[in-house]
Amino acid sequence: MPASKFVKLNTGALMPTLGLGTWKSAPGAVEKAVEVALKNGYRHIDTAQAYENEREVGLGIKNSGVPREEIFLTTKLNNSRHRDPEVALEDSLAALDTPYLDLWLMHWPCPMKSGRPDREVNWLNTWKKMEQIYKAHPENVRAIGVSNISIKYFQELLAVAEVVPAVNQIESHPSLTQEELVQFCISKGISVTAYSPLGSDNAPLARNAVVQQIAKAHGVNPTTILISFHANRPEVTVIPKSVTPERIISNMTIVDLSASELQELKEIEKTSPSRVCKPFWTGYGAIGFPDCE
Repeated sequence: MPASKFVKLNTGALMPTLGLGTWKSAPGAVEKAVEVALKNGYRHIDTAQAYENEREVGLGIKNSGVPREEIFLTTKLNNSRHRDPEVALEDSLAALDTPYLDLWLMHWPCPMKSGRPDREVNWLNTWKKMEQIYKAHPENVRAIGVSNISIKYFQELLAVAEVVPAVNQIESHPSLTQEELVQFCISKGISVTAYSPLGSDNAPLARNAVVQQIAKAHGVNPTTILISFHANRPEVTVIPKSVTPERIISNMTIVDLSASELQELKEIEKTSPSRVCKPFWTGYGAIGFPDCE
C-alpha cells in the first residue's frame, strides 16, 4: 500500500509521517543531529523532558535555519512533573526556545516522585490539567496527547476526557506491533507514533531474515523496510533515532509495501517477540506492566 507523507490529526493539523527521534541520543550529539535532519528535509522532531536534551534540540532547530512554522515539534511532560504541568510546559518552551509546541504528550500515565510512583496524584487529573492548559493557551500548545497508554488506560481516560488525545506514542516494530492498540486508537480518531521502529539500538530487527528478504526485493537496506512498515500503516507516524548524519539521511527513504509484505512483517512478532522500553520502576500500569494503583 502507498506510504503517506503526512497524517491528519483530529485537530486538523498535518503531522509529518517521518520524524527524528532523540531518545537515548548522547549529550552533545543531539544538537547536530537535529540540524542535519532539518537541513536534509525532516520537518518533524520529537523530544521529551525526560531525555534532558530539549535545550540541544532547540539549538539544532535554530542552527538549521528552517523557519519554526515549518517544523512539527513534540515534547513530553515528565513523570515527575504531574504535580505542576503548567510550570513544566513553561520550562519546556524555555529550553526549546520556542513560543509553542505542535504536540505536547503525557510521557507515561504514572506520576512519579523521588523515583517511585506518586500515589497522591491521579494521572487522569493530570490530563484534565493538560486539557485546561490547551484550551487556555492555544498559542503555546496546538495539540495534546499521550504516550505509552494501553487500551485499558484509554478506556479510563476517554470516560472523563473533554479533549480526545491527538496522538498516542508507543513502542512499535515487527517484534511488537501492538496492532490491537493501534486499531483501537484509530477507531477513536487518535493517531499513533511508533518509537524504537528498528527494534532497539543497533537495529537488531535489520538482521531478521524476513526483513532482509523484503529489503532485497525492493533494493533497499533493511532499516528502510522497518521504517516503511509504519509509514504504510494508516494514521501511524514513525520516529527513528540516529545521531549519524549518513543514517539520518538514509532513514528518509520510504518504500511502498504490499499487503502481503506488511503481513509478513507483522508475523515476526509470533516467533520473535521483543520489547525495548521496560521501565526501571516497579508497580507500573501501562502497556502490560502491573498497575501502579
